[in-house]
Parts: sequence; C-alpha cells; structure tokens
Amino acid sequence: MTMVELNLPEYEYKVKKRDDGSWAIWDRLRERWVALTPEEWVRQHFVNWLITEKQFPAALMGNEVSLTQNGIARRCDTVVGDRTGQPLVIIEYKAPSINITQKTFDQIVRYNMVLKARYLIVSNGLEHYCCEIDYGKSSYRFLEEIPGYESLVPSF
Repeated sequence: MTMVELNLPEYEYKVKKRDDGSWAIWDRLRERWVALTPEEWVRQHFVNWLITEKQFPAALMGNEVSLTQNGIARRCDTVVGDRTGQPLVIIEYKAPSINITQKTFDQIVRYNMVLKARYLIVSNGLEHYCCEIDYGKSSYRFLEEIPGYESLVPSF
C-alpha cells in the first residue's frame, strides 16, 4: 500500500488488508474500518490534525454526515459542531490528485445552504482553504490559516 505524502503531519494510523485484497483505514470518528481511498487518506489525516493540533473536540465532529437538499440525499465529508451541537464548520475533501477549483467550493456552498455553518474548509491534503461566512453582511473572507477550535467558537 503506497499513498501520497500529504501537507499534514504524520500520525499512527491503522490500516489493514481485507479478505478481498483491498485496504481499509480506521476511522476514529465513525469507529469502524472504511475503504482506504485517496480521499479517505486525506480525511483521516486532516481529522487527526484538527484534533491533535487545532484542539477540535472529536465528540463534536462527524464524518459522512447526511443531509437533504432539495429532496436529494447528500453527504458532507466532515461536519464540526459548536458547543450547542449546531454546525460550525463543514469540510470537503478531495484526493491529492484532484485540484481544488471553483466547482469544489460550489459543492460545499450547496451543502452550507442547508447547514448554515460559519466556516467552510476544503482540502486535497496538499492545499487547504478556509473561508469564514458573515451572514449579517452577506459576505465571506478567506483566512490565511485554519484557526484552532477555541478561536472559532463564540465566547459565552
């Protein structure tokens, strides 16, 4: 099994070879083995980085979160909630071989029309983009880096 080196810290991931010869990686959020695809490789590294480096609480994170948009079932790659459980961050992953384009942002914005998260993140494991939505001003801005969780949640 050879996967692309990412622009994310290494960690002690768990992989196994299945009976059919395919590979699986342990998903700590779903607590189960999932097919090891290039996109999943990015997701698992990114989630680990958010938890270990950016102090995102794993208990408020979910992978492959279902939503319905215009009567169509969709899935967000990762959703992070605030302390009340409301969506705070939506993350969309692409395989390292996929360039992040306007189409990628259009996809995550469509999901956000339902979830109304304040932050949108897109990553292919090599490039990472974070955008903050200001609903009051109907505007958005790209951040220079992905902030730690504590700086994303409002103080009470």
